[in-house]
Amino acid sequence: MAPSKNPKRVIPNKKSSAPASEPSTSEVEDDSIIGTMFWRSLGVIALVAVGGAVLYSLTRPAEKKGPETKTQTTLPQQRKTDTVQIPNIPFKEITAESGLDFVHYDGKHGERLLPETMGGGGGFFDYDNDGDEDILLVNSCDWPWTKREVVKSPPTMHLYQNDGAGKFKDVTKEVGLDVTFFGMGPAFGDYDNDGWVDVFITAVGTNHLFRNDHGKFVDVTEAMGVAGNPGQWSCPAMWLDYDRDGKLDLIVGNYCSWSRETDLSLASTLVGMERSYGQPTNFDGVHMYLYHNDGNKFTEVGAQAGLHVVNAATKVPEAKCLGIALVDANHDGWPDVCVANDTVKNFLFINKKDGTFEDEAVSMGVALTRDGQATGAMGIDCGNYRNDDCLGIVIGNFANEQSSLYLSDGLKPNFTDVAPTTGFGPQTRIRLTFGVFFADMDLDGRMDIICSNGHLEPEIQKVYPTQQYEQPSQLFWNAGKRQATQLVALNAEKTGADFQRPMVGRGATYADIDGDGDLDLLLIANGGPARLLRNDQATNNGWLRVKLKDKANTGAIGALVTIPILEEGKEVEKLVRCIAATRSYLSQSELTATFGLGARKPTEMRVRWPDGSEQTVPIEAINTTVVVEQTP
Repeated sequence: MAPSKNPKRVIPNKKSSAPASEPSTSEVEDDSIIGTMFWRSLGVIALVAVGGAVLYSLTRPAEKKGPETKTQTTLPQQRKTDTVQIPNIPFKEITAESGLDFVHYDGKHGERLLPETMGGGGGFFDYDNDGDEDILLVNSCDWPWTKREVVKSPPTMHLYQNDGAGKFKDVTKEVGLDVTFFGMGPAFGDYDNDGWVDVFITAVGTNHLFRNDHGKFVDVTEAMGVAGNPGQWSCPAMWLDYDRDGKLDLIVGNYCSWSRETDLSLASTLVGMERSYGQPTNFDGVHMYLYHNDGNKFTEVGAQAGLHVVNAATKVPEAKCLGIALVDANHDGWPDVCVANDTVKNFLFINKKDGTFEDEAVSMGVALTRDGQATGAMGIDCGNYRNDDCLGIVIGNFANEQSSLYLSDGLKPNFTDVAPTTGFGPQTRIRLTFGVFFADMDLDGRMDIICSNGHLEPEIQKVYPTQQYEQPSQLFWNAGKRQATQLVALNAEKTGADFQRPMVGRGATYADIDGDGDLDLLLIANGGPARLLRNDQATNNGWLRVKLKDKANTGAIGALVTIPILEEGKEVEKLVRCIAATRSYLSQSELTATFGLGARKPTEMRVRWPDGSEQTVPIEAINTTVVVEQTP
């Protein structure tokens, strides 16, 4: 044992003239006297104490007794919600009967490479200009180094033509889209202003642009200069007119600096199991692309426009983009861009109106969670889900992370994550959410939230019992901002069993495929079949669908439609929709804006067009689709 660092001090006795073994006579006498006096003192003290006690007992006043009370412990109560009538919003799966037979091919052959887990994109657009929504589903393929024993037709994307009544026909080959590459997601927009919607598709490797030539598609990728880096992995893409010149530009989000060699070198494993899929934290970020459209060709201007964000500590690109959304975050009429980044801070690029953007996500409160953490952010959408000036941004996050719901303070350019306090966050924590968007599914006038969920690891439940590979989708019904629980997760009794059936969810989007006014769902799986769900709600709520035609013929992407709700001449609500196709995760929605009205009787709508001009349009009828053309 080591010696003590703080030894006790030893104080020697004072020296005496007598030997230590024999005390002197004076010392003995002194001790005797001291002892006698000590015991006498104790006796006197005891007598005084007893006398005092007797005297107090005889003279103290009588004690006043009040009424007897009992204290009962109250147990903490759970938060009570206001009584509301939660509607039935049943969905019926019509995938097979509609003619949709797409099965996503993920390219898995045992190496467990990260891109294999991320695909499953698609969406709605009217490719043939017949007035109804068609479906495009993006596919992946085998890796170049994969050796297959059985030779079969390589997988391609699939385009399904809608007959107007919700029946679909596969027309992929006849329109020229039977092309094979490791695709991720689409972006739909009429970049050449000819009235026919074109298709851009992101990929692992070269991206692709297909010009729509009156219902036939031509690959113009190289000619238009939008191929990107062949060694890059692009995920979301979005058309927008960021400089308001009447021509659609293209923004493309790249995920991470990935290669097969880097992925295999990581040796990622689940506990006690074989190799697992690697985490995005193991890969560097990579810059986004911004392609400016001059009418003849695209020029990549991401750096000049301020989209290249660099990590201050590592000096490498920070973006790991999985979701992009169009939003006017500061209400100035110019399109801003919100970006969901995986495991690093999100971006909110504010349009400076001079061809440049500035990332203000940190100052505006959408970069991180409440406790200052980055999340595994996937899909994203923006919308006025509270029917007021407050703008909402919803982001789907990784398993064991609450999804985010940022709400602005009215017209002020700052946001707060209200997911924990609205009922939304806690119900999303267990799920791994990819697709997420706002939409009014019961036409009551308030936008609900749809979440498409699914894990990356097929064997995840063997390691984490609370997790599943296939997960049910979620519908959060919007009960209104005056309710204690504003967003209520509906169970299978309310949505129907088809909606709740687990799947490896990725992309998710919506359109009215059968012309009945409500929104139907397209859910896209990774490595599995896509699912088409018909909305069979029967609330008898009123509705209005608005299709815009701007003078630049861009599909009015970036326009804002507002329907004020008046009571005694005073505005008490405003229903707001931003026209944008890119929503959710690797997904595109229809451009027609659907307004649920409930029992409301609006009389007019206000349109703010992409060029900033405004127009007021009377509402002459409801339960119909109206086409609004921009006035000169």
